[in-house]
Amino acid sequence: MAYAKTAYVCLPCRASYKQSYDKGRQRICPRCAEPLIHVGSAFAAPPRRDVAAWRTLSVLLHAGIRFHKSCCGGPGYRPRTLRKVRERMAYARRTGEPFARALIRPEVP
Repeated sequence: MAYAKTAYVCLPCRASYKQSYDKGRQRICPRCAEPLIHVGSAFAAPPRRDVAAWRTLSVLLHAGIRFHKSCCGGPGYRPRTLRKVRERMAYARRTGEPFARALIRPEVP
């Protein structure tokens, strides 16, 4: 039985790779030899030239947000622009809510 593949990302190279998941194994980028970040099976990579989208993705990944499928579909809301990330981070600072929780909030009150 073949296992489903999941996505790994190299932020410096702005590259995404689909590979089978192996819990104890560290993946290495074939371009720069840096460790890859496991992002989940519901991840869709932005185009390599879209620097703002990759910067947004970097903020999400460093906050601990990943793109795993849930029982009912995709990973849920994830901001796609730096403007939406800034809005949610300002909201988190104002209210004291953790950054990771504020970033996946669909609407900012």
